[in-house]
Amino acid sequence: MQTTTSRLDWVDMAKGLSIFLVVTMYCAASVGEDTGQAGFLHWTIAFAMPFRMPEFFLLSGLFLTQVIGRPWKAYADRRVVHYLYFYALWAVIHILFKEALIGRDFGGAATSLAWALVEPYGVLWFIYMLAVFGLVCKFLHEIKAPMWGVLAVAAILQMADIHTGSYLVDQSAEYFVYFYAGAVFAPHIFTLAEWSSSHVLAALGVLAIWAIINAVTVFSPGFRMDPVHIQMGWGALPGIHLVMALAGAGAICMVAATLTRLPFMDWLRWMGSKSLVIYVAFVLPMGVARTILLRLGIEEVNLVSLLTMVVAITAPLILWWLTERTGFGRFLFERPAWAHLPGTGRAPAPPKAVPAE
Repeated sequence: MQTTTSRLDWVDMAKGLSIFLVVTMYCAASVGEDTGQAGFLHWTIAFAMPFRMPEFFLLSGLFLTQVIGRPWKAYADRRVVHYLYFYALWAVIHILFKEALIGRDFGGAATSLAWALVEPYGVLWFIYMLAVFGLVCKFLHEIKAPMWGVLAVAAILQMADIHTGSYLVDQSAEYFVYFYAGAVFAPHIFTLAEWSSSHVLAALGVLAIWAIINAVTVFSPGFRMDPVHIQMGWGALPGIHLVMALAGAGAICMVAATLTRLPFMDWLRWMGSKSLVIYVAFVLPMGVARTILLRLGIEEVNLVSLLTMVVAITAPLILWWLTERTGFGRFLFERPAWAHLPGTGRAPAPPKAVPAE
């Protein structure tokens, strides 16, 4: 039987893989836009398109059933206010830096700040949606909505390919099913991870078959790629997209479980444990690094993309380390006592078995 610690290890390893893919995608797209070229990172991101963000949402919902029964205030403080704090803080930082300081567009910055209240801003949309999904799930739990009925409706919404013009509505329809599936299928996902860790060769065989099928659905007729945009082939079709997203999320969990057996990969597990740190803070150093490299005359798309990605991942971790060492600026990555709901106080450290909470 797998231990609680090893379960946490593979979850953090999976989060490490997920944040790596997210940063890679933004680096490849931004460098591609500036250079007009597509590099090998574009092909990596194309392969990961079916499952890159679904996996992140699935992991975030994995331990939902362990906390959904908490009183409203305690639950909201941890599952809603927690994410809204980091969203609001870093949305202000991003907007002021990019639009007010760099762009000198103070009116535009004020408009963006106002819109950020009702529509997710930039890359921070994921943090915003975690708060929204947490709130929706608590409401559904309180009214005793049938679990399988909710999952079925969420799947239908995803396959409907909804485009209303509202980022909040569209992203909710696209990704809620994966967040909820993480909660519904959590026991099976843990069983799959345990089996993968104990049967590495068999797991690698399954992963090889999955990789072939995933590649076929992505690079099949209809696939298109330019320096900024990627369009999947058959994998973009309703139903197939949903199935491949869930399969890919499961595959990432299997990969993570097998990687926990390799001590030299512990850096990825540690990086995954700091995935929120990287997610909220990688955009600004990414933009600065890309701009400097291009102005230095380095235009080879693969080199610029790789160097930009390294800076985008390491800069937030260095900043986090400095805040820990000096005590200055800890509010950037650690929610202060005043940012908790009245009566909840500073949230205690979560048990080791619930990293996604």
